[in-house]
Amino acid sequence: MTQQAVWWQKYGTLAQMAQATVALLGFVAILLQINEIRTSNRASSARSAFLGYTDLAFQNPKFAQPDYEAIKAAGREERSQYESFVSYFLYACEETFAAFADKREWQASCDYDLKPHLPFLCEKNQAQPAYLATYGADTQQWVKTSLKTASVAPPDCKLGKT
Repeated sequence: MTQQAVWWQKYGTLAQMAQATVALLGFVAILLQINEIRTSNRASSARSAFLGYTDLAFQNPKFAQPDYEAIKAAGREERSQYESFVSYFLYACEETFAAFADKREWQASCDYDLKPHLPFLCEKNQAQPAYLATYGADTQQWVKTSLKTASVAPPDCKLGKT
């Protein structure tokens, strides 16, 4: 009788171990699925933000390819609208960088669209350094590197020849 009890206990333990393994694999699968959903949501959010920026640029071509001197001369309301436009652009790029860090085309698109805004960002950073601090460290570094690469520096903050 004791041999049969040992035999059943042995297989009972294996069955319990198998059940625990299946439960653990199920838990890992759920964690992977949650991570995939999070990644997909982040990508969708980034695409929406960039699409919103693109729509805003289409509706406001004077801000997308700005004559910054004319915007400054236009008055407080237009300067405020332009600042909001640039803020939305930086936010959209920040989101795409986070969601698509491995896709260089997003970075290239943002680099291309950033260049005409560098004189504004130079002046804004000189007058109010806290403005850029509202963005993540990667975005701050991207803007600062772009300013340096394009030779846009205080006090004149003019776009250099690049």
